[in-house]
Amino acid sequence: MNKTLRIIAGVVFVLIITFSLIHICQNLGRSWKVDITEQKIYTLSDGTKTILGKLNKPVRMKLYYAKTAAMKGPDQIRYFNNYYEFVKSLLEEYVRVSGGMVELEIIDPRPYSDEEVAAIRYGLKRFPITEEEGFFFGLVVQTQFGVEKVIPVFSPSRQNFVEYDISYLIDTAMTRQKKRIGILSALEVMGDDVTPYMARMMKMQGQVPKPAWAFVEQLKQQYEVVGIPRDVNKIEDVDTLLVIHPKDFNEPTLFAIDQFVLGGGRTIVCVDPYCINDMPEQPAMQMQMRHNPSSEMDKILVKWGLEVPKDTYAGDRMLAISGRLKANDRPKKIIGFLGLDAAKSKDCFNRDNVMTSELNEVKVLFSGILRETIMNEEEAAQMNLKRIPLISTSDRGNSWKANPYELMSPDADRLMEKFTDGTKPVHIGYMVTGRFKSAFPDGIDIEVEEAGDANEPVKVTRHLDALPAASEDCAVAVFADVDFLSDMVAYVDTFFGKLVAGDNSALLMNAIEDLSGSSELISIRSRGNFKRPFEVVDEIEAKAEEETAVEEAKINAEIKGFESELQSILGSAKKGEEEIIGSSIVQKKKELELKILEARKQLKQIRKVRLERIEKLGNKLRNFNMLAAPAVILLIVIILGIQRSAKKRHYISHASDS
Repeated sequence: MNKTLRIIAGVVFVLIITFSLIHICQNLGRSWKVDITEQKIYTLSDGTKTILGKLNKPVRMKLYYAKTAAMKGPDQIRYFNNYYEFVKSLLEEYVRVSGGMVELEIIDPRPYSDEEVAAIRYGLKRFPITEEEGFFFGLVVQTQFGVEKVIPVFSPSRQNFVEYDISYLIDTAMTRQKKRIGILSALEVMGDDVTPYMARMMKMQGQVPKPAWAFVEQLKQQYEVVGIPRDVNKIEDVDTLLVIHPKDFNEPTLFAIDQFVLGGGRTIVCVDPYCINDMPEQPAMQMQMRHNPSSEMDKILVKWGLEVPKDTYAGDRMLAISGRLKANDRPKKIIGFLGLDAAKSKDCFNRDNVMTSELNEVKVLFSGILRETIMNEEEAAQMNLKRIPLISTSDRGNSWKANPYELMSPDADRLMEKFTDGTKPVHIGYMVTGRFKSAFPDGIDIEVEEAGDANEPVKVTRHLDALPAASEDCAVAVFADVDFLSDMVAYVDTFFGKLVAGDNSALLMNAIEDLSGSSELISIRSRGNFKRPFEVVDEIEAKAEEETAVEEAKINAEIKGFESELQSILGSAKKGEEEIIGSSIVQKKKELELKILEARKQLKQIRKVRLERIEKLGNKLRNFNMLAAPAVILLIVIILGIQRSAKKRHYISHASDS
C-alpha cells in the first residue's frame, strides 16, 4: 500500500472514530450528565427525587411538541424549540432518576393524524399556524389506574415552575382519593348544610336555607369539603385546614389548630381586624356598638413569626377603588378598599411563588397587615423558618389606624385624610414554612362529660398532652383579610348565577392546591431562569453606551451653546446690519453642521467598535465550541502518535542491539 492510500485510510479511520465517539457520547450522555448551570436548572430537586422514589407503579409521560410545525411558524413559535429542548432534557432526567418507573414518549402530532386527535382529546391547547398546521406543546401523565393529568401548554411565563408543575402532576396522579378540606370558621360560610328533602321542607314552612359562600361551592367541585365545629379539641381526617375569621375561639379550638399544624397538616388562615361580613344585617346602634367584628389568633401566629396589629389596616392611594359607603353617596375612593393590580405595581404579587405567580388582580376590603415578628437568629435557624410575602401593596402603600367606631359609619374623605403615603410595600399575605413550636407546650386541661354513678352526666377534667414542636417542616398560608373570599368581593351576580370576579378565588384555589400536595411538593421551589443573561456582552454594551452618552451630551451642549450665541447676535443687531449678521449666521450654521457631522462620525466609530467587540467575543465563543471536540480528538491522536513513535524507536534500538 503506497503512502497516499495509507493517508486516505488514516483520515477515513479518524472520521469513523470521531463519529463513533460522538454517537457513544450521545448515548452515554443520557446517564452521564453534569449540570454546569449556575442555578442547576437541569438537576431535579430533592423533593422531586423523593416523589419519584415513592412510585410503586409505572407512570407514562407523553410530551407533545409539534416540532415540524414549529419550523414553519413565525419567530415567536420557533423560539419554543430551545424551550422544548430544556423541557425534554428535564423529563429525561425524571426517567433516569425514577429507576424505570417513569416512561417518556415524545410525539410530534401531524395534521389529521391520530396523535393530533389524541392531543385535542387530552385537552392540550392547539395554536393554528397555517390552515392545516397546528402547534402543540403540552404534557400528559398517565397511570395504570386510568388517571390522566395534563399540562395544556408549557407557557414561557411559568418556566421558573416547570419542575413544580411536572412533579405536581405525578404526585396528584398517584393519589386516587379526593383531598379532604376542613373549614373552621366563626362565620356561616358553609350555609345550612341540609339535605334536599330538608331544604324542601324548610321552604314549605316559609324558611329559606342559607346558601354556602360561593367559594365553598367552587371547592366542592374538586375536593371533599367538611365543616369543623368551633368547639373541637382535635382535628382529624383532614388534608388541608381552612381557618376563616377565628373570632372568640376557645382554648381547646386554638390547641386543635396548633397541634394540627405541628403534626404536618397544611393550613390556610384568614384573619381580619374588621370583617365586614361579620356585621349584623340591620343592627340597632347599641347592638352595633357592642359588636366586635375583628378576629384574633395572635397566640399561634406569633409562633409562626407573624403578627396582625390591632385596628391597623393596609392602604394605598394608587390602588384604592371607588365605591359607595352609604346608599345615597356618590362613589369615592376608599383607602381601605384596594385592588391589588399587577399592571399598576410589580410589588402586588410574588412572581417567584407558585401561589401568586400568575395573578393579575385581587381585591381586599379593610384588610389588616402582616408583620414579621423579631425572633432570635439562633431560634429562627433551628426552626428553619422562612417567611415569604405573597400579596402586598405597591411601594407607596402604608398602614393606617382606625377604631371600630370610625368604620361603623365610615367617611371616605376622612379616612383618606388619615392616610400617609409610605415608601415600601405593606404585606397582606404570607407563606410560612419551618419546624414550628407549640403555643401550648404543656398541653391543656379540658372538661368532658362522663357517666356518673347513677348514669347521670358529670363533668371531669382531662389533660391533653401536646406535641411541643414539629419534627418536620410545616407549611401555612396566612392572609390578613376575610372579606376577599366573600360573595360581594370575589364574585358578581349574573343571570347565570355567581361568576368569578378577578383573581380572589384563584388565590385561594392556588393556595389549597399548593398546600394540599405532598410535603415534597412544598420543598420544591421555583427553578432558575431558563434564559441566562450574557453578562460579558451586557458589560461591553453598557460601557459603550456610557461612552456614547458622554459624547451625545457633549454634542448637545455644543449645539445649545451655538444656539445661544446666535440668539445673542440677533438680539444685538441694529438696523442696516442685517446682511452682515445674516452672513455671520450662515457661517455659524456651517460651523455647527461640520461639528455635528464630525460628532456623528465619532458616534458611529464608537458603535462600530462596540459591535466589533461583541462580534469578536461571539466568534471566540463559537470557535471554542466548534473546535473543542476536534481539539480533544487531535490531542489524543498526537499522544497516541508520540507513544507509537517511541515504541517504534525502542523496538528498532533493541533490534539493532541484537
